[in-house]
Amino acid sequence: MTPKGKRTPYEVLGVAPGATADELRRAYRQKAKKLHPDLNPGDAKAEEAFKELSVAWELLGDPEKRARYDRGEIDESGQETPQRDFYRRYAETGGGEAYHSDAGFEDFVDASDLFADLFGGQRRRAAGRGGGGFSFPGGNLHSQLSVDFETAVLGGSQRITLPGGRSLDVTIPPGAESGQILRLAGQGQPGSGDAPAGDLLLELSVRPHPLFKREGDDLLLELPIGIDEAVLGAEVEIPTIEGRVRLKVPKGAGRDSLRLRGKGVRRRDGGRGDLLVRPVIQPPEAEDAELAAGLQAWRQRRGEDPRRKWRGRT
Repeated sequence: MTPKGKRTPYEVLGVAPGATADELRRAYRQKAKKLHPDLNPGDAKAEEAFKELSVAWELLGDPEKRARYDRGEIDESGQETPQRDFYRRYAETGGGEAYHSDAGFEDFVDASDLFADLFGGQRRRAAGRGGGGFSFPGGNLHSQLSVDFETAVLGGSQRITLPGGRSLDVTIPPGAESGQILRLAGQGQPGSGDAPAGDLLLELSVRPHPLFKREGDDLLLELPIGIDEAVLGAEVEIPTIEGRVRLKVPKGAGRDSLRLRGKGVRRRDGGRGDLLVRPVIQPPEAEDAELAAGLQAWRQRRGEDPRRKWRGRT
């Protein structure tokens, strides 16, 4: 049960109790983008709201925890409710069957004695471990991390601000992809007593690049070339993910992609993919009468059909 005056996790996310998993996810992401400490530096209210949002998502984003919360088995912080814990321990046998006994009426003792025995035993066990009360591990936190294309391809680090305001450098592995989850151990919600903290789960979102596209471990690049470069060949400067290099464009370019080995995505095993450069012929921006006349004469005397292979596949 949620204490009176305190918002339920559904109210924190701004959704109805019957919301679908997708609706919960969208609501969380929309609010997280507005309240993230990186976007609200020095705003204590936004920071507190972001913490509350993270706790609500940790509970409702997990289908099993959400179902247990809806049944009243755990509270809004994810902790077992005392009544449910009592029932689970004393009303079920080890095999999961309903509680039964042959002891008669003497088997029914005062419930307060059972609670005292139950909680007193847990306190004694916690005290024996050096704690002064209950110990519960902290819950996990979920967030998104936007990564630039170069860092995802080559690997690197990126600084983030944790919900508590502390900064942390996150290692981005080489070859990272959108949707990949990074787990930061011990960076989630703090545990109670001597229990460990939860983890922070970061879902990566790789920003697109204006020139490069990714295909597995390879990178693709379209290279504009002139008609003269396509026919006669040329040596041009092109960009790679790590800097500019000189590339020899062979005569008749445009038929096949040019492969630069080891200039693609960096893999975790130390290997590299390739850079595939596809020449794309660009016509002149301004009309050129001399070029047009030359091409017209060449068209009249050539005997080959440039679409013969293409037509053969239809």
